[in-house]
Amino acid sequence: MFRLEAYSSLYLLILIPIGLVLVWLTLKWKKDVFKGFGDQEVFSRLYPGWSTTREWLKGGLLLTALALLLISWANPQWGSRTEKIKAKSSDIFIALDISQSMLAEDISPNRMERAKRFCTELLSKLRGERIGLIYFAGSAYMQMPLTHDFANAEVHVRAANPDQAGTQGTIIADAINLARESFTEESPTQKALIIISDGEDHEADALAAAEQALAEGIHIYTVGIGSEAGGKVPFYSGGRLTYKTDEAGNIITSTLNTEMLTELASTGGGEFYLMDQVMSALDKIDKEIDKLEKKETEQRSFTEYNSYFQLFLLPAILLLFFEFLFSSMRSTDKNWKSLFGIN
Repeated sequence: MFRLEAYSSLYLLILIPIGLVLVWLTLKWKKDVFKGFGDQEVFSRLYPGWSTTREWLKGGLLLTALALLLISWANPQWGSRTEKIKAKSSDIFIALDISQSMLAEDISPNRMERAKRFCTELLSKLRGERIGLIYFAGSAYMQMPLTHDFANAEVHVRAANPDQAGTQGTIIADAINLARESFTEESPTQKALIIISDGEDHEADALAAAEQALAEGIHIYTVGIGSEAGGKVPFYSGGRLTYKTDEAGNIITSTLNTEMLTELASTGGGEFYLMDQVMSALDKIDKEIDKLEKKETEQRSFTEYNSYFQLFLLPAILLLFFEFLFSSMRSTDKNWKSLFGIN
């Protein structure tokens, strides 16, 4: 397999025809100047080694050397063999809360945006693992199955919003059960589920689901997003900004349920982290994931390339050397001898 590592440098080959035009224009100018001498015999004595052929040869050597240098710069490569990379990794699902309460602005700019930023940083930390994405609100949705495609995962995370939820609410148990069903038999013995939520789950099934998940080798880590002081939940109705209210018409204040998320992580054999301590939480999660049992997987194949730029670089250097010598020579034996220091 052939390729050019820096093929964009070949665009500079346009300089070669431009150089040929410049050589032609220079020769034309020189001829006009030399005609001004009038007496060609006097001119021949003053410039015994000059000729049109000689000038074209010098220009050709220089331009050919330039073309070879540009090809060398592009670094022509040939593939020698294809190999598959094997790496040890864990299987991890990230469950992101996309309920309306995540639009609360008790942290800037709002819980949803902060959670998405955290997810992006988390994906960077977990490179090398197999990652899946689950979104949940009133029910759970498989957004992306387990994969090594981190670029695709980041695209999904950046696009996450409450409009993607079919029903509203915060039912964490559904997210846990969906993760349990989605881990394959080929998954390592220990797996992980990272739940990012404000913890506003009013269902009693989450702890039972976490206990069952741990029995199946799935460790649950929770990341709390929001504040205990809470914030109003904004939404648009008829093009106007308003806030979520209860049945009596009172504005609802959504708060971070730290107690629930802590208990959930403890039951699931993991840890609870606060989103406010971003770097600390990321580092601790990364260390916890490293403790999980890994399995060897084939991630991708690649072709090893050998570079052959030197096949073009050496001739280019030799041509530049000859062009330099040629420019210094004259057609007489005397000048040939003086060039090499011969008396």
